[in-house]
Amino acid sequence: MSEYSLQSFIAKKRQNDAEHDYFELETPQMLEINLNNQFVWSKNGAMVGYTGNIKFQREGMLSGGLGNLLKKTLTGEGAKLMKAEGTGRLYLADNGKKVQVLHLDNESICVNGNDILAHDQTIKNQITMLKSVAGMMSGGIFQVRLTGTGHIAITTHGDPLVLMVKPNEPVFTDPNATVAWSGNLSPELKTNVSFKSLLGRGSGEEFQMKFSGDGWVLIQPYEEVYFQQGS
Repeated sequence: MSEYSLQSFIAKKRQNDAEHDYFELETPQMLEINLNNQFVWSKNGAMVGYTGNIKFQREGMLSGGLGNLLKKTLTGEGAKLMKAEGTGRLYLADNGKKVQVLHLDNESICVNGNDILAHDQTIKNQITMLKSVAGMMSGGIFQVRLTGTGHIAITTHGDPLVLMVKPNEPVFTDPNATVAWSGNLSPELKTNVSFKSLLGRGSGEEFQMKFSGDGWVLIQPYEEVYFQQGS
């Protein structure tokens, strides 16, 4: 069989039927979830394929009483999750971003809302806001606290890096490159000269996130534009 034949291509790229983990990476950019009469929450629009008998229902994470002001402050699509329920294989992806699968053991993690790909039904999600965000900015500005025991999947542009936060050694990050952080940390939003401005790549005031205490922060080598200065 030729290296470049259609049969060779299919053999190299076909799904792996030998693996049946609950949350499983089929490729670095694609997550397979094996459902067995259960449900998961996934990012709205992330489903790229499925087999079996799975039903889908869109749900708004913001439908639980945050108020109209916060709803207007947040982007509509990024704040929505899709409930996938049934038995079968569900395939999820998000614009070619890399998928990171984590298992929480009675733990908490905070994730940029746009970077959540999926979490299983045993994980509780709670949307939170940084102080004064609603009054200062508009755009996809929200974070989700995931708590419990079970699987979650988050996405990153490229290979992420974990920065350790130590007492008296705060970590500052660009909000647009910040993906997640340990659940015990409460970041502050600071107005300051941005990294871009220092390098001559931007103008005006920008925002930074300050993490203090004892924990970690996950950043990616890419800036997704969620934060926009309000008028």
